[in-house]
Amino acid sequence: MDLFKGAERLMAMSDQSWARHANPLSAWSRLLSAPLFFLALWSPFWIGWWGAGPIAAMAVWTIANPRLFSPPSHTRSWATQGVLGERAFLNRTNVPIPEHHRRAALLTTGLSATFLVPVLAGFVLRDFWLALTAWHAVVLSKVWFVDRMVWLWRDVYATHPVYRAWNDADWTASLKVELNDGPQATAGIENHDRT
Repeated sequence: MDLFKGAERLMAMSDQSWARHANPLSAWSRLLSAPLFFLALWSPFWIGWWGAGPIAAMAVWTIANPRLFSPPSHTRSWATQGVLGERAFLNRTNVPIPEHHRRAALLTTGLSATFLVPVLAGFVLRDFWLALTAWHAVVLSKVWFVDRMVWLWRDVYATHPVYRAWNDADWTASLKVELNDGPQATAGIENHDRT
């Protein structure tokens, strides 16, 4: 199974939640909350079982964040383009992307995974500074991933009608895949009436 698609399923991301997550406030607030997420995970070392509260709060924040903001009115923001690029990357089996973007996504995600090893070591050893430093390396790898998704978006937004609609901030456009056509199925466009 595709790790990226699995993460999308875990977050239960719909077209509407993706559109809301494309709001720069969603993307930036999620990124800026990374230190708080680390402190929540570390809190049981400081306050014992009371640390379950901050961990639960950050879990709720992680799930709620992509749904809290309204869809953006334009797509000029770096953060918005990063989210749209991630959607294009997730849809790469239906609308192919340039190979160098696929390799970059795997590299940056691999770096994040690699830096998780010293994060875990820091937790096991109760070494706050090791865990914190490695945690921020994970975050920087994620920022690099998002930056590459911006580049991807700028390369592909004109290649598909749904992508062009999203680039014009038309959040009613939806990818629709004909499952009977197998892995080479093409994505179509489905527009819903605006309210």
